[in-house]
Amino acid sequence: MNSLVPLDFYFDVWINAFLFLVLFTLLHTRILKIDDPKNINFIKVAGYILLIFIILYLGQRPVSGRYFGDMRTYATYYSDYQLGAPIKGSKDIFFHVYMKTCSYFFSVHMFFTICVMIYTLPLVRISKVLFKEYWYYAFFMFVISFSFYTYGVNGIRNGAAGSLFLLGLSFKNRKLLMGLCFLAAVSFHKTMFLPIIAYLITYFYNNPRVFLKGWLACIPLSLAFGSVWISLFANLGFGDDDRLAGYLTTQAEEGTFAYTGFRWDFLFHSSFAVFAGWYFVYKKKYQDKLYFQILNTYLICNGFWILVINANYSNRFAYLSWFMMALVIIYPFLKERLFKSQHFMIGKVIFVYFMFTFCMYYLFYW
Repeated sequence: MNSLVPLDFYFDVWINAFLFLVLFTLLHTRILKIDDPKNINFIKVAGYILLIFIILYLGQRPVSGRYFGDMRTYATYYSDYQLGAPIKGSKDIFFHVYMKTCSYFFSVHMFFTICVMIYTLPLVRISKVLFKEYWYYAFFMFVISFSFYTYGVNGIRNGAAGSLFLLGLSFKNRKLLMGLCFLAAVSFHKTMFLPIIAYLITYFYNNPRVFLKGWLACIPLSLAFGSVWISLFANLGFGDDDRLAGYLTTQAEEGTFAYTGFRWDFLFHSSFAVFAGWYFVYKKKYQDKLYFQILNTYLICNGFWILVINANYSNRFAYLSWFMMALVIIYPFLKERLFKSQHFMIGKVIFVYFMFTFCMYYLFYW
């Protein structure tokens, strides 16, 4: 267990460590070309050091409900399983089977470390599969995302489920393995039905221009008929799961990360990926089937969230698109030469993307 960092400063250490690494990466992109052997060696070593740091720092954190939200609930479940309690409930059964199995062999801190590994290792794999020796930049974008820390220490099942979905995408040419990963994602958290269905839609229709217009239309539709959409999706039960419908209708508890009203700040954050998609599709005339599938999946999921943005727990649905945001933004930069000083452009994109997280913490939440 990490007892060196006081809980009051746990996120401060995290965010400022990443500020230093972001600035160092920006400097590196300014000095060296992306294919320079010195740069290749640097990003390879930096990538693995970063991975180890994340697994140990997040995985070995002290158990706390005050600072890490749902972590205390999971720790209680785990303690009960260690004492021989039967599997609790039938929803998200795979996650509880996983907890029960781990309880026979591991301490609670090792269990959370394994959870972080499930959360991060798929991000490494998809980054390597898609971008080969430049995987560090994609992985770095994932871990500096606004939602990454929260869903590593609080919304643990959601975070793991999103990573399992991305793991499935890494097996894009091996449909059986992809299907098994999707099944595992849904078994961890049933909300993954939305991105899975959205991704399957892209096999039948994959025109990003249409989906971009659809995303834009969701904003006035939400402003005009927000309560109608919330009631509609709640009555549908979103996969016959009462808990998921409850995210839309339940009154937010005091002190939770569930502010009400139309979240213009979150919409602004979501628009980063939308702007990137629009720019590459319309301005750069970028053509890549898989990129279109990832972009359109994001647009469908984020559009759904916009429709229910006024719900008390709409942030639970925002994550169903946000976990893909880094991939939507960085993908074309690492696949094709689109700019004169492309390596430095990557560094600037990483810096701007990170600064939203940094500023939201120090200027808004802090």
